[in-house]
Amino acid sequence: MKDLEKKLLKQNKNCWEQWNENTKKNAFSFAEKYKLFLNSAKTEREVVKESIKIAETNGFVNIKKIKSLRPGSKVYAINRERSLFLARLGRDKLQNGVNLIMSHIDSPRLDFKVSPLYEDENIAFFKTHYYGGIKKYQWPTIALALHGTIYLKNGKKCDIVIGEDDDDPIFMITDLLPHLDREGGPGTKIRGRDVKGEDLNLVVASMPIKDKKIKERVKLFVLNYLYEKYGIKEEDLSSADLEAVPSEKARDLGFDRSMISAYGHDDRICAYASLKALFDAKQFTKTQICILIDREEIGSDGNTSAKSIFLEIFISDLLKLSGKKGSLDEVYRVFSSSHGISADVTAAVDPDYKDVHDLRNACRLGYGLAIEKYTGSGGKYFTSEASGRFLAKLKSIFSSNKNIIYQISGGLGKVDQGGGGTIAKYMANRNIEMVDAGVALLNMHAPLEIASKADLYSAYLAYKEFFIKA
Repeated sequence: MKDLEKKLLKQNKNCWEQWNENTKKNAFSFAEKYKLFLNSAKTEREVVKESIKIAETNGFVNIKKIKSLRPGSKVYAINRERSLFLARLGRDKLQNGVNLIMSHIDSPRLDFKVSPLYEDENIAFFKTHYYGGIKKYQWPTIALALHGTIYLKNGKKCDIVIGEDDDDPIFMITDLLPHLDREGGPGTKIRGRDVKGEDLNLVVASMPIKDKKIKERVKLFVLNYLYEKYGIKEEDLSSADLEAVPSEKARDLGFDRSMISAYGHDDRICAYASLKALFDAKQFTKTQICILIDREEIGSDGNTSAKSIFLEIFISDLLKLSGKKGSLDEVYRVFSSSHGISADVTAAVDPDYKDVHDLRNACRLGYGLAIEKYTGSGGKYFTSEASGRFLAKLKSIFSSNKNIIYQISGGLGKVDQGGGGTIAKYMANRNIEMVDAGVALLNMHAPLEIASKADLYSAYLAYKEFFIKA
């Protein structure tokens, strides 16, 4: 097995060994801006908000303010504050297709339940419902922050971020101490309790108000605090989009600072890389479209997801503003001539858990853009598979730039053991030529994930080249 691993590593290329010092410097510089982006964008709404700021500094304008489009026009459209569509109009006709990159901007997290606040043993808690695929035991005892929006009964909208500044309080889920978590009492093996979804309750307060005649005095303290600071009443919590996310900032990992530890690499690392690639891909023939989409982690259902018809609406608007009818038939003809990348993360080989990977068909940290010919699981269920012709075209495009390092895999993990879905199939169902290509991570779906700065920069370079040449 060791000989096989050595052979496979020789076949692929490690970015740090291939790049010169100037390219390495550029990769580190790019990562610094990405870390700042991550720290200010921990929810879908925040990603959209921050992305619009960057887009507008790069000359993009809300499509609602545009009366007509011409080659070079740069526009964006927002769908319910949770997804963002950006386009730069090319010299070629829209009917001849677009170059499209779509990334999702939702990440595994803890959402608040409709009636979250309760008190038990003089401690106030918020009840949560986990969002996306998580290992529940990873979430107790870590510092959590609250992010989100509450729509008040009086019609006002209240945005909340608590737990990010050094002066802010943080929140936490408790866990059982090892002394009380043994199989048969003192001296026996520590069991490691199975954390249930209903156990993921946030500790938010423990100080009761002074009036002893009132029951649930700690809960009342929380309600008084929320009302005095934000004007929020208990009934307003049912119309809230509140999330608990790790409060940890994105930080360099390792003595060489070659990696980044952060919450939300999946999939904001690809979102940021594709966004920056769009802004910097200034030589173009075809129209370039970058989409930051919501709800991928729970199956892409809903009106802000990849299944939503908002993409059809956006393409129709581009056609109309370019002098066409914008009919559904015209929209589908645009799709049928288009090329796209589902820019999503995948799993990197973890040296401690090699047994779950087919090492001949796996991606590795620091070996560049991770291209997956197909995803899905089992007998290739729930997947879109890129055609050999499209894959060959991409390989030719990427190989034209010596600094674009890439690796190609088939699937996520061993057959019948691993697997996972992406948004590629929803674009392919629209008859767009699609492939999955993103960044390989360690700790994927954990509160803190690990990414290589080399892979981030490789993805950015590859996406930029795709926008220009596909």
